[in-house]
Amino acid sequence: MDRKLVVVTDSVFPSLDPAREVLSKIGADLQLAQDSTPETILRVAECADAVLTTYAKLTAEMIAQLRRCRIIARFGIGVDNVDIANATQSGIVVTRVPDYCFDEVSDHTMALLLALARKIPFIDACTQRGTWEMKKAVPIHRLRGTVLGLVAFGGIPRMVAPKAQAFGMQVVAYDPYISEDVFSAASVTRVEFDELVKISDYISIHSPMTSTTHHLFNAGTFSQMKPTAYLINTARGGIIDEAALGQALDRKQIAGAALDVMEKEPSTCSPLFGRDNVIITPHMSFYSEESLIDLQTKAAEEVVRVLSGLAPRNPVNPEAWESGCRK
Repeated sequence: MDRKLVVVTDSVFPSLDPAREVLSKIGADLQLAQDSTPETILRVAECADAVLTTYAKLTAEMIAQLRRCRIIARFGIGVDNVDIANATQSGIVVTRVPDYCFDEVSDHTMALLLALARKIPFIDACTQRGTWEMKKAVPIHRLRGTVLGLVAFGGIPRMVAPKAQAFGMQVVAYDPYISEDVFSAASVTRVEFDELVKISDYISIHSPMTSTTHHLFNAGTFSQMKPTAYLINTARGGIIDEAALGQALDRKQIAGAALDVMEKEPSTCSPLFGRDNVIITPHMSFYSEESLIDLQTKAAEEVVRVLSGLAPRNPVNPEAWESGCRK
């Protein structure tokens, strides 16, 4: 029997040993592309049985050239870098890892919220420049009694909710796909999006990036927010229109923002840079040493399942598997 070839398009991991250990169960060879350009990826992936990808784009043109591939497994929750329709048409099942980094992202969300509320990055910078003045940070308001609005109420925001409630915050959420029982169990009030925008003192985005959520936060949305409200995004950069956010901050339509994701990454030029009321971290909310092991392990396990003839646990396009997948 030929040894299976699994190609990694790109990696942010210090080591691929966790994935390699899982793939050893079926004796698969793991190969990392030298860079994430389409030509380099295809050079090694054209004859691969499976592809593991992080951020590299897998376009329709690239997918058409994956002659043996049966599964594209994403090291991550979202799959907006993979052309799902063409993968399905080619008989390639696409999987994701929706159940990792819940602790990390929910913690990072609260860290950003607290940093905004207490103006910590700004006042730290002032203090370290030699300005020992509390009045530089005035005004600061207490968290207790404020409203946190969660855009989407999946696994991560469900972990944000009790952490915010521990600070005395009232939590509301918008998610048309989640049952009322889930909201009730979490003591979170279900609201429509427009109401959430109007009543929230802090808004935290946790929705996937889709055609519906692209630029969900735009000039019109910012005009409805409280001028004292803060926006937090640990989901996908494209959900926010950054130019409109910059204008809203200039016009003092909102008080500030904290972003772990940007429309273009890595971002080196943005109208949001250099502002005292904006915090930006480099798409790191998912990170901990433990979460990286979870992510590699779970993504590689999907590859093992599909190449062993077992159904994947988290397919994005289950129809590709149900139709027989690529043999």
